[in-house]
Parts: sequence; structure tokens; C-alpha cells
Amino acid sequence: MDIVNIAAYKFVGIPDPASWRAFIKDRCLQLELKGTILLAPEGINMFLAGSRASIDAFLDFLSKEDIFGGRFSSLTVKESLSDYQPFKRMLVRLKKEIITMKHPFIRPEDGRAPSVEPKTLKKWLDQGHDDEGREIVLLDTRNDFEIGVGTFENAVDFNIESFSKFPQALQEILAKENNPLKDKTIVSFCTGGIRCEKAALYMNELKVPYVFQLEGGILRYFEEVGGAHWNGECLVFDQRVALDPELNATENYGRTWDGQLEVLKKIE
Repeated sequence: MDIVNIAAYKFVGIPDPASWRAFIKDRCLQLELKGTILLAPEGINMFLAGSRASIDAFLDFLSKEDIFGGRFSSLTVKESLSDYQPFKRMLVRLKKEIITMKHPFIRPEDGRAPSVEPKTLKKWLDQGHDDEGREIVLLDTRNDFEIGVGTFENAVDFNIESFSKFPQALQEILAKENNPLKDKTIVSFCTGGIRCEKAALYMNELKVPYVFQLEGGILRYFEEVGGAHWNGECLVFDQRVALDPELNATENYGRTWDGQLEVLKKIE
């Protein structure tokens, strides 16, 4: 396995994303990287694959290049390995948001929601409550087709087809008399951390108490904890389709899952 796959994001103000687009893409092409980078006024989100030397060189470029002004010097990167290149091309896209929520008052660069480390979450799940004795609710912020591939045991989800539906779905749940989130410690989670971070901030805005985001998302949980309390695989948006808790592409998964074509369309 000589291909390094990385996922990383950072909420940080970018005054003119369009002015950096060609500069970043040229460097990726020089290093023979493939994948997708999203740039928006609120930050950067990227999924890249290439040789170890090329990945390290690109991360060094983001961290040290003067034009970026140190904005990307503290990226948290999730890694996995594969024996083939899972992306077909190199894309750098401009977006209004690096993850679309359609809620402009959420500005993660102004401050993060409280987070819980994977090992701490595993401890809470092992003992059945957090360190203050409150019951844990794991809130899956991903889309319905992703959840169908795998999720945490007893996780709550809103059966949404896109993350932009999350705010409305949350408000509907909170308004219910039998609200499953009430008086619980809520841990929002997603694939790499970006959606659960925005979701936790939105819950903070609504004054929902006891809210945490899973630091680094499912991929970091797999990396540090493995598959404890998890059922199935984790869908990823490249041609590996899904990873198991050892961060290996699931063997023959694409040929056995009816939804593969839908996922590959989203990749394209």
C-alpha cells in the first residue's frame, strides 16, 4: 500500500478564495496528487491521495507558503493507505461554504464547540454514561445513504438526504414532547469532523446543553479506537467506497452494494 489518502479541513477566514485556486491546483499537479479541494470564505476542505513524499510536500506548502499567511499551519489530517489511486483527477473548487448548511450565522472560525476525544467517547460508551453520569446520545449528522453503510450502535439520526436539511430536522426533534435528546449528553459525529462541528455549533446557538462533537470524526475514531461500538463500515467519497474500522477498503464492497452507482455519481 503505497498511496497515502488524507482528509483535512479547517474553518478559517479566506478573504479571496478565487485568487488562490490556480496556485493551489498547480502545486497539486506538480506533485501528481489527485482528489478534491474546496475553498470558501469560511475555510478549506480537502480529500487528496498520492505518494508519501508528495502528500508531505503539499502539507508543507500549505503550512509555510507566505501567501497563506499561516492560515493552514495547524491542519488536523486523517490518513489511510491504499494500493491504488482512488481519485481520477485533481479538482480545486470554489464554494460558498466548505460544507453546505445554508445557515450563515454559523462561523466556526469564531470559536469551536466543545469536543470529545475518541478514547474518551469509547470510555463513555463502555460505562454507559459520561463522566457526570448523564446518558449518551450519539447523533449521526450524515446523510441517509451513508448511515445505511454503517454507524454507531443505537445512534440517533434525522434521516436527511443532505446536510442542509439538518437545522430544520433538529428543530423538529427539539419541539417533540418525547425529544430523544432532552437532558442527555449529545455527541455529534460524521466522517471526518466537519459536519459534526457545524452541527454542534448550531445546537449551541439554540442553547441545547451538554453538546460535544467527536474530534476528528469517524475516521479518527477508527484510527485511535478501532471498531468498538460501531456496526458496519464507513462510506468515503472516493472509489474505495467504504472503509472498515482498520481503515482498509472493504473487499468487493462496491460489487455487493446496490447503492454504489449513486455514490460514484456523487464522487464525480
